[in-house]
Amino acid sequence: MKRRMIAASIVAAISSTAFAQSSVTLSGRIDEGLTYVSKDGGSSNTKMDSGVLFPNLWILSGTEDLGGGNKALFKLSSIYNLNNGELGQPNTLFGQQAWVGLQTKYGTISLGNQFDFSADYFGQFNVSSSGSGYAIHQGDFDHTNNDRIKNSIKYVSPTWGGFSFGAMYGFSNTAGSFHDNSGWSAGVQYANGPLTVAAAYTYVATPTLDPYAQIGTHTFFGLQVASVSNNVATDLEPNFQIRSLGTLGVGASYAIGDFTLYGNFSDTVLKYLDETSVMHVYEGGATWQLTPATQLVAGYQHTTFEGHAWNQVTAAALYALSKRTQVYVSSDYLKASAGVDPVIGASFAPSLAGQQADVRIGIYHTF
Repeated sequence: MKRRMIAASIVAAISSTAFAQSSVTLSGRIDEGLTYVSKDGGSSNTKMDSGVLFPNLWILSGTEDLGGGNKALFKLSSIYNLNNGELGQPNTLFGQQAWVGLQTKYGTISLGNQFDFSADYFGQFNVSSSGSGYAIHQGDFDHTNNDRIKNSIKYVSPTWGGFSFGAMYGFSNTAGSFHDNSGWSAGVQYANGPLTVAAAYTYVATPTLDPYAQIGTHTFFGLQVASVSNNVATDLEPNFQIRSLGTLGVGASYAIGDFTLYGNFSDTVLKYLDETSVMHVYEGGATWQLTPATQLVAGYQHTTFEGHAWNQVTAAALYALSKRTQVYVSSDYLKASAGVDPVIGASFAPSLAGQQADVRIGIYHTF
């Protein structure tokens, strides 16, 4: 009996030590609001729309102290629709992030479904989207909207004097086809005081795009992808697979008192058969911390692709009710050249009027 009690005491001591060195956290965020769209297709629309300023998430994350400054890490993150309770990505429980890794003094290695470095390093300079979640770059071809690489192994360095870098590779996981659906990404960042500068490159093999829904063009690589008849559009190629997509993004921000200035550009090379097309995006803007609780955001984007042009402006005001809760109002206006039915952030039906605008009032809460 005495031996059993001693053994039980030892197990309890070990267990309590293990639990003391480990943690699992449930967190998340909720965004909901009312959006007016000037031309959602051929007509105006007012609708409840959730997960706009930021996607609605519930997140399980954890760490375990392995000793010697080493840690085991994991994150499981799921997107959901607040209006109907459905998963944001059908049949995918942890579609936003799902990975496990090890952190040492030499950096962090992780494996799973993870953000690429265009999201990690370049996306922070998409200032328009910090005020309006609809204001991502045209079509998200340059991966500013938290894009991921599946089946990936990822390395992120420690930060030395403000510098950090990383690289990752995503496996195809398809027997007999090492290349298809594979991808890789790399980035470098310098962040010190008021200045942040970063660059990232992401390559994806054989991605599938929806050109009309994403950027509103009627042609793509010279092929017709949409038609309009009697004020009704038909998407002819919702699953257009190309040979590859490679995107380079460079951005910077600089804080001056209560103002922070942002600038970025991206060049995205798309290849289909033996043809190549390039999308160029240029964006500039600023945030102004008007009061401790009030922030103003303004941004402008100019995009060119296959002889077409898009010009978009964004303005927003955010007010913090507490550390966890914000209310906000935002607006976007997009005008495109002839031959394009403009669509803001691939979030609505492309407008048949040559321009599109939205106004949103929302609330955002973290837990």
